[in-house]
Amino acid sequence: MHNLYTLALHIYALSVEIASFFNRKARMTRIGQWFTNGILRKNIDRNAKYIWFHAASLGEFEQGRPMIETIRKRYPEYKILLTFFSPSGYEVRKNYDGADVICYLPFDTPYKVRKFLNLANPAIAVFIKYEFWLNYLTELKRRRIKTYLISAIFRPGQLFFKWYGKWYREALTCFEKLFVQDEDSRKLLSGFGINNVEVCGDTRFDRVLEIQQNARLLPEVELFVKGGSPVLITGSSWPEDEEMIIPYFNTHPGMKLIIAPHEIHSEHLLYIQSLLNRPSIRLSESSEESLPGNDCLIIDSFGLLSSIYRYGDVAYIGGGFGGGIHNTLEAAVYGIPVIFGPKYHKFKEAKNLIACGGGFSIDNATAFTDCMDHFISDSASRHKAGAAAGHFVHENAGATEKILSFFNA
Repeated sequence: MHNLYTLALHIYALSVEIASFFNRKARMTRIGQWFTNGILRKNIDRNAKYIWFHAASLGEFEQGRPMIETIRKRYPEYKILLTFFSPSGYEVRKNYDGADVICYLPFDTPYKVRKFLNLANPAIAVFIKYEFWLNYLTELKRRRIKTYLISAIFRPGQLFFKWYGKWYREALTCFEKLFVQDEDSRKLLSGFGINNVEVCGDTRFDRVLEIQQNARLLPEVELFVKGGSPVLITGSSWPEDEEMIIPYFNTHPGMKLIIAPHEIHSEHLLYIQSLLNRPSIRLSESSEESLPGNDCLIIDSFGLLSSIYRYGDVAYIGGGFGGGIHNTLEAAVYGIPVIFGPKYHKFKEAKNLIACGGGFSIDNATAFTDCMDHFISDSASRHKAGAAAGHFVHENAGATEKILSFFNA
């Protein structure tokens, strides 16, 4: 099975190389991996000890960030190597000053794995939530490099727990410790004889509280929301979300809309503007003189959304009509109700937000209209739901310290 897995990885790598001729993301991945060995040769200090953190993408990085920054402060004798697999993580955080070396992770083929580990030579490896690369994990175990998984969550439908998934499940035995989010994950793993597990929660709660405490002041956004109209913040939206939200906004002149789409390329921004019937402006074009009179503010840059939620009365989180919802906690931490689409069942925090009364799932435009109408007309209900969302975040914080109490650095 391991040989078949490696063959599949070679085929996958070849498909990415072919796709790179006409797909920007694939091209960035291929080119980024080309530079990895050079980055390591140039920047790795052979006399230093490194803790290697791997994040699949930006979301996993933000999840692991409290751990990275706490370790950096608490264990200054270690340096930090940070890798990404996805361009959406690397390109946004390639200049992150919390790590000493940042690069793409090469494909999980035996030669590339050995080459990477020879150059990086980590003392400890930490994988954040996802990405179980069998050749990396096997080689790390062979080299006796302690390897940890943090903020993980497991479900019965995953390949590990299928009757044909034993070969893949063995990868979990390569970890020194698996730090999982909930008791259900621990029980599931225990049922398959995997007991190197600790329930510590989700470090994302710690991260969003840190973001809230250090939220940026955004004068243009503050100026835009002045006037007392209810403000809907739409974060990480896709066309399926926008086709539902914008018609509602167009017919409700008593509200304002701030929309931060998941993709901010020119075509998508023009598409959003084509749907709008009310005055709108892009953040990059806004000024003290140009903002007044606009009802919709389009955020056309990355890195601001987590601070923008502070200016909202209600949040809508995109992705729930596609592959799955984006980060609900970034909005919930500010004590506002959080609305999202129907594809939330793989997200424990979304299910718990619904259970506590701070989250609301809608599956069509009619349900969205009913939900928004209720929150606009009934401020008491809106504040109650927001308070429930904020309380939920605060009561689930602390995973970083729980993990570090076991972490043998």
